Amino acid sequence: MANTTEAPPARPISASARIGHVHLKVADLDRALGFYVGVLGFRITQRLGNQAAFVSAGGYHHHIGLNTWESQGGTAPPPGSTGLYHVAILYPDRAELADALQRLIAAGVPLDGASDHGVSEALYLRDPDGNGVELYRDRAEAEWPRNGAGELAMFTRRLDLDALLAAAPRRIPQ
Repeated sequence: MANTTEAPPARPISASARIGHVHLKVADLDRALGFYVGVLGFRITQRLGNQAAFVSAGGYHHHIGLNTWESQGGTAPPPGSTGLYHVAILYPDRAELADALQRLIAAGVPLDGASDHGVSEALYLRDPDGNGVELYRDRAEAEWPRNGAGELAMFTRRLDLDALLAAAPRRIPQ
């Protein structure tokens, strides 16, 4: 494997490349759907019995695939093992991130942390299978912190959850 401190590749990946979706191994499909659909508000786009389901925001074919193909009844990997650190779900603005926080509070889902990184605001938690989940919103690039040389200067500070909740939209109960 090449040394990652060397010069950038001669032909870097396209700036238009995106991570389109993630598939998560879960122990119990209905329990996972209770979280991703019932709490976070994704919609099911397709379900394959008790083996798999695909969920999306906004009608995309799927942002998250949930499956029990190799994990039915399984347990989360122990700390200190390799695997997915977290899946990050990008919200379009601060009000929608605040709405997500309200949903977590209403469902009694605890946070592992909440951080202001200068470039973004993020909530960290675990899904029912112990998978790390980051819910975040990006700030406009013009607001990103920079050092004297103009280079990006991200940081990690405590996110003020009360201020975030104050940004929540007023929603009419359904």
